[in-house]
Parts: sequence; structure tokens; C-alpha cells
Amino acid sequence: MGQDILYHLAMGTESHNLVEMFGDVKFVCMGGTPQRMENFAHYVMKEIDFNLPIGATLIDLSQYRYSMYKVGPVLSISHGMGISSIGILLHEIIKLMFHAKVKNPIFFRIGTSGGVGVKGGTVVISDTACDELLNNYYETPIVGNLVKRPAILDQSLVQELKALADPEDPYDVVTGGTMCANDFYEGQGRLDGAFCNYSEKDKMDYLKKLQNHGVKNIEMEVVPFAAMTHHAGIRAAVVCVTFLDRLKGDQVDISKEVMNEWQVRPQKLVAKYIKKLLKAL
Repeated sequence: MGQDILYHLAMGTESHNLVEMFGDVKFVCMGGTPQRMENFAHYVMKEIDFNLPIGATLIDLSQYRYSMYKVGPVLSISHGMGISSIGILLHEIIKLMFHAKVKNPIFFRIGTSGGVGVKGGTVVISDTACDELLNNYYETPIVGNLVKRPAILDQSLVQELKALADPEDPYDVVTGGTMCANDFYEGQGRLDGAFCNYSEKDKMDYLKKLQNHGVKNIEMEVVPFAAMTHHAGIRAAVVCVTFLDRLKGDQVDISKEVMNEWQVRPQKLVAKYIKKLLKAL
């Protein structure tokens, strides 16, 4: 291979000096939306007391499919929505870390989710990842064959994050399983999609089955995130806030102000972890 083009990041090994640009990265933080990850970049910059050069401002380094901001040793990147979108990003970010000669980066997914038996505003640190059928692996077709990769998260990282939770905060921080759905509506048993060929009882039976399996929340990225980082030998964690308890409803009806405040909660925990590790260096 000549130049390795990281197409969706609008970068390449010949067009960019990736070692110079990213060689000091220690933490890769990703979340769904560009705005959330831009906000996180500004937030973590204050938390780790990082100062940009005089006259400089944070800019989107990718400006294509995904947004990407760099704050010293921290990358803040949007991964879009769903399995395919985060899978593409992970391929290119893992390659970016390799080309930049980064040693032992830690990956985080910071996101939102629906709770299963936990109230809205709760922060869930995923300790296991499963799909809709409760399989703890990522199954994907590769050159005509179905390949299964274990979806495993770093348990020591889970405990390190949980230990940083502030008991004075007005919300709970819990650990538990996270179910990864292929879809927001039928795949999560919602009754309010364009199609619904099942009953409310079917939905409740399914959600209770998830709950009995140890699932605390539902989102759409944890399985490929866990599987691909584990396959690459990268320590990784998923920290999400819940917007509602799915045992009590389907629709997210909180105000924008409340939603914005809740979204900061997982960011706060991850930033605290990053700050702690940087101080120890």
C-alpha cells in the first residue's frame, strides 16, 4: 500500500504528518453528535487546564463525515448514529493511532441511552455489552463469512471510573450491562415507530428479560465499540446517561435544558478520569 487514506477523516499518511499532529494523544473520546463532542472538547480543555497558543481556537480537524477536535492529549470525535457509522470511524481512528505511533491510548464512548429499570438522568458505566438477542459478540459478514468477535470491555477501567463518582452529585452512577440495538424503534421494542407488529405486553416482556439479564440501558453502538477495541488490544469504556426509563415509556419528553444538563454528566466523569491520569504522569 502506498498512501493510506483515512477517507472519512479527510486525512492520509502522505498528505498529513500524523505523528506530528497526533503522536501525543492518550485519550480518544467519541460520542454521537458533532455539537456534543465540540462541547466536550471545550469542557475537557478547562478541566485539564490546557491552554491553546495565543490567538488559536479549537477547530474541526476533519470537517467531513465526522467532527474531530484535539485538546492536547485528548481527541474528541463524533461517531454518528448506529453500528455502521461507529464501525467505520473505529477502523480509521485505530489506523490513525497506529500511523501516529500512539502507545496505549484509552478509548471512551460518551453518549445517551434509554434506561432499563433506572430513571432518567442516571449515568451507566457499561460492564458488559450484548446485542438484541443477548449475544456478547459482534457478528459481521466479512468476505462472505459471518465473523464473531467478542464484545469485551475493560473491567478495571469500569471500576476506576465508578470509583470517581461523586456521592454528592444529585444523580446515580451505576455499572451494568448495555444492549446494542440496530434500530431506535422496533429494534428497541418501541411502540411509537412507523411500524409496530407486537403488543405492549411483548415489549414489556422483552424489556424485563433484558433487565433480568443485567441490562441497565439500551443504545446503538456498544457492541462494535467493545468488540473492535478489544480486538485491537485497546482499553475502552462506555459511559452513557439515560434519558428515560423504558419500563415507563418510549418517548423522550424532557426539555432541551434538562437534556443538555444530563448529557454533561458522563462527560464530567470521563474528564475527571482523564485529569486524574494526566496528573499521575
